[in-house]
Amino acid sequence: MAKILVLGGAGAMASGTVRDLVAPYSSRTIELITVADFAADRANKLVAELADPRLRGIELNVNDSGKLEALLAEHDLCINAVPTFAGHQMAIFEACLRARRTYVDYGGMGVFTVQQQKQHDAWKAAGVTAVLGLGADPGVSNMICKAVAERLDTIDRINLYWAATLVGEENPILVPPYSISTILGEYANPSMQFLDGSLKEVAPQSGKEILVLPEPWGRTEFMYTQHSEPLTVPFAEGIREKGIREFTWKLHLPHREHEAWTGLIKAGFGAFDQPIEIGNAKITPAEFLEAVIARNIATNRHRIPAQQSHEIHLAIGHGTSGGKKTTLNFAVIGHPHPSFDGFADAGTSMGLSIGVQLLLSKDHKAGVWGPEEYYDVPSFLAELQQRHFEVHENIDVEPAA
Repeated sequence: MAKILVLGGAGAMASGTVRDLVAPYSSRTIELITVADFAADRANKLVAELADPRLRGIELNVNDSGKLEALLAEHDLCINAVPTFAGHQMAIFEACLRARRTYVDYGGMGVFTVQQQKQHDAWKAAGVTAVLGLGADPGVSNMICKAVAERLDTIDRINLYWAATLVGEENPILVPPYSISTILGEYANPSMQFLDGSLKEVAPQSGKEILVLPEPWGRTEFMYTQHSEPLTVPFAEGIREKGIREFTWKLHLPHREHEAWTGLIKAGFGAFDQPIEIGNAKITPAEFLEAVIARNIATNRHRIPAQQSHEIHLAIGHGTSGGKKTTLNFAVIGHPHPSFDGFADAGTSMGLSIGVQLLLSKDHKAGVWGPEEYYDVPSFLAELQQRHFEVHENIDVEPAA
């Protein structure tokens, strides 16, 4: 029976992961889940809402290394759900190594992920496991890339896409689909893409490409953004030796929301982690924006219309199979379903929960791994299907005319 510590456990993604871990369809091998958050009231509210005896809430400032160390000693596995750009990624990761506790996270926006991977030998020597980038993107995205790679004998390129669309009356209120600092980073920062056999830096919001996807997406424009998959997947065993020369990641957010985030970058919120001084107080643009957006949502909740959110995770692979040139499309699709109620982002929350439960179900492999290096495709996809995600091989996708 496992004891799990969730750092930042009352956040939007983490609360969904906790919800999935205690769902009726999930593993019964978990004895305790500690929801640790700097806001104890939020942690306790989540625990009360879910009303599962295995849950407890606790207040924790992750800068308190002594308390963090004590909590790690009480648990078997640590989920790091503290936002990447909060600046604690490496400290938490290294604390888990010192405590010899299994570690998972939602991803390190590429930069931190690479730093973490450099410690593979230290984790292996310590006999401890870390799996990085569990969630939807990265996470589910890595697994569909692995699915494509396993079906090709040689790989020329794999291009990875994620798109969300909203169906229904237009929302007059800006509701972020995930962490505000992550969105600002994706829109403001240059990204690394694997092009012509090596990593190359490309400009923010570049690489525009239009694909014609199944409804409700239709003609969909994508762009490069900062993400971890290009820094990890083309170097993974089972992919790199097949000769891959290109691996890219591209994003699409709903059109009006895309315009809003683009405008905020133009207004200077791209320097989201650089404090500004207002009066005698210092605050980062991301903190300011998060407070304003949260207040706006709370004040105008009655104006937010019912919308249906649809998301697609798509990998397109080009290479050879059986000596013939082959193109494969592999997709995981999330359409609205009652089982997603209560989740801010079901794909991300459930993806990490799936990874944790699969990790607990078998002997650990020491070291630092990406999802594509640690899990088998059928098991991971089966868990997604159990949660009402659709899995499609060779879905109908066309380049725009």
